[in-house]
Amino acid sequence: MTDLAFSSDFTADEKMEIESIRTYKEALLDDIQVRTCTYCNPYGDFGVLQWVHEIFFYTIEKNKLSANGKKKFNMDPKKGINYLVENKLLERSAQSIAEFLYKEEGLNKTAIGEFLGEREELHLQTLKAFVELHEFSDLNLVQALRQFLWSFRLPGEAQKIDRMMEAFATRYCDCNTHVFQSTDTCYILSFAIIMLNTSLHNPNVKDKTTLERFFSMNRGINNGEDLPDDLLSKLYESIRNEPFKIPEDDGNDLTHTFFNPDREGWLLKLGGRVKTWKRRWFILTDNCLYYFEYTTDKEPRGIIPLENLCVREVPYPRKPYCLELYNPNSRGQKIKACKTETDGRVVEGKHQSYTICAPSAEERDSWIEAIRASITKDPFYDLVSVRKKKVINQAPQD
Repeated sequence: MTDLAFSSDFTADEKMEIESIRTYKEALLDDIQVRTCTYCNPYGDFGVLQWVHEIFFYTIEKNKLSANGKKKFNMDPKKGINYLVENKLLERSAQSIAEFLYKEEGLNKTAIGEFLGEREELHLQTLKAFVELHEFSDLNLVQALRQFLWSFRLPGEAQKIDRMMEAFATRYCDCNTHVFQSTDTCYILSFAIIMLNTSLHNPNVKDKTTLERFFSMNRGINNGEDLPDDLLSKLYESIRNEPFKIPEDDGNDLTHTFFNPDREGWLLKLGGRVKTWKRRWFILTDNCLYYFEYTTDKEPRGIIPLENLCVREVPYPRKPYCLELYNPNSRGQKIKACKTETDGRVVEGKHQSYTICAPSAEERDSWIEAIRASITKDPFYDLVSVRKKKVINQAPQD
């Protein structure tokens, strides 16, 4: 039989899969030949070989569709799921989709988080089924959080975070019925642990949370009562000794980052060391401002993380419609940002502030509004504050 040539658009993994199928096919044909020499074959050799060919090509096509579906999912989770359902590789049911998100390799962890965080009914049911695939029995809260937060990346929107952490707290309490008096306690303490992880292991946080402050943060959250000090001490030590591991995104994560930005467009940027204006394509997404030399560039020329920055309208000689990014707490210091030099080296930015010029007052105001929305303080604090008030108000009064 004539060997099949590899198609040029097959990936390395697909070529390995085809080679494995080809080896299996040859062994199967040898077995068929032995059997047809020994026994009567009612279908004839041609019928059997045709059947083997059909299985061979069906498997290749299925693998190709599956790989395309995962790529589409990494670019746009909803479209990816629809593609897989339409090609009968996935059922449009919460359980089927949850198992796909939980078990399938090569999926972008940010895309998983985005899909699970949506509020449509199918997404809510999928989130519930996804969380129930985790087994938290006999795990302390830090151990359970490590497992949960490794399976996807938390989205940035407060409402999505709220739904996902609510689902986690419910599942943890179902698996460990005697640890907390309510899911609200589990919810609040989970956020306290996540914030503790940031405080202890983020080099930009100078004021590290002490054990005593961690105790104080969590007073009265167990239906008005305090949690045992030894429980809180163990959780604190676990985080201090080992930070949470954030999963690296599989697949096309840079493309995914810029696929659905909060805002994008041409703006003028004032240089840091050399004060000249250069036209750059700006993309605002994921709490960062990226700028490119051309819209077709795959890599940004610069990245400006917006955490701890402020934005305001600023007058500039001969350049109306300007805005400024600045750090209100570190005047005179360089903003933590990076840029790519023409030789490909990534270096630290030179700016103490960023001055950017829009083409009109309306464009300037729209950019300021979008950047301010992206800069908002960590949503964890607001979510926990609301839940703590609820717990305290519901606590029985003496």
